[in-house]
Amino acid sequence: MAFLDNSGDIILDAVLTDTGRYRLAKADGSFRIAKFALGDDEIDYSLYDSTDSRGSAYFDEQILNTPIFEAFTDNYSGLKSKLLSIPRNDLLFLPVLKMNTLIPTRQPTNVGFWVVASDEDTENIFLGSTATSRNGVFGSANPGKFENAFRIDQGLDTSKIAPTNVIDSDLKETQYIIEMDSRLGTLQTIGAGSTNNRQDLQVSYIDDDQIASYYLTLSDNNGLVTDNIGTDAEDSTVAGPRGTRLQFALRANIELQYSTFLFEQIGFEVTMAPNTSQSYTYYVIDTNIKVTGATTGYKIDIPVRFLKKK
Repeated sequence: MAFLDNSGDIILDAVLTDTGRYRLAKADGSFRIAKFALGDDEIDYSLYDSTDSRGSAYFDEQILNTPIFEAFTDNYSGLKSKLLSIPRNDLLFLPVLKMNTLIPTRQPTNVGFWVVASDEDTENIFLGSTATSRNGVFGSANPGKFENAFRIDQGLDTSKIAPTNVIDSDLKETQYIIEMDSRLGTLQTIGAGSTNNRQDLQVSYIDDDQIASYYLTLSDNNGLVTDNIGTDAEDSTVAGPRGTRLQFALRANIELQYSTFLFEQIGFEVTMAPNTSQSYTYYVIDTNIKVTGATTGYKIDIPVRFLKKK
């Protein structure tokens, strides 16, 4: 939905997402709009100028003149920055999500993104004859040989409040939504070791654009969402009170393991040496994994590169 103020005529441009149109098309009377969300993706608040000599009425002039996006029908692309209503007026800081790259097995590769080795040949390049793992690399044919995992810390990222304080319950994320292209990969638990004990996670929903959604909660028994309490600076990227910690792994789907079709359709080729001493030519697909906190709506994107040795 987009709100447009065109010189006196206020226009409310509302469109249904793909999912909304699908449910409306059932024509069985079950379609009801029970919730909606507002966002400000296009607004740059740094344009607010409190030093404008013309007075306070002009401080936000540039913001008010910012062109507004048209309504999006793609639910995966729209509303990356949802507006949040909190009735309390005593909050000085709001929680964030931050990637934890302090721990070696939670770091991306030396080229700035996480890599998924899509087949055994590609895995062997990173493992070599002696390595037990490679930082920032996930396996697919033998995922348990790679000990890496994504880790996201949630909490108040401020040094004004000691991390030993308990985060307020209404600011604590207890459920996360993870979205990714279901054609490319599957999320996994974080079990590590040579026994290949990582398990695929169950997909909650796949939309018409082949985007898979996973819902992970603190009450799950898989250990992927846990309380993130502690004072060790090496253990968390959040400076203040901490909420929860999200960890998960990833593997390539069977189609990427045994075929180059998707690589040739939506990917490209590149010669590089991510975290290895020798360069190889790979088939490549770049994508993002989107992680959203269900309580606050805070989102981060994780850059991922699927590789297959040519």
